Amino acid sequence: MTKTLARSLSRKKIVTSDGKLIGTLKNITVDVDTGQLIDLVVYPDGSFDTAGYRIEGDRIFISFESVKDIKDYIVVDRYLSRK
Repeated sequence: MTKTLARSLSRKKIVTSDGKLIGTLKNITVDVDTGQLIDLVVYPDGSFDTAGYRIEGDRIFISFESVKDIKDYIVVDRYLSRK
């Protein structure tokens, strides 16, 4: 994966590897000791079924390990993105 500035990720759409819209990126959680990216914090699309995802309030958390590509959208593996 190429380098991407965090500010360019703001409000990017998150989609599954099979093309389903999950929602919009709100934030990213980071381990401050190691600098490792932990989770994508996402406001889910109203039509997206959030069952099987870690939910806190109106946001879902998707493991950064599930990210496959970042271009116009952030593409995540649909199976790895669940809990």
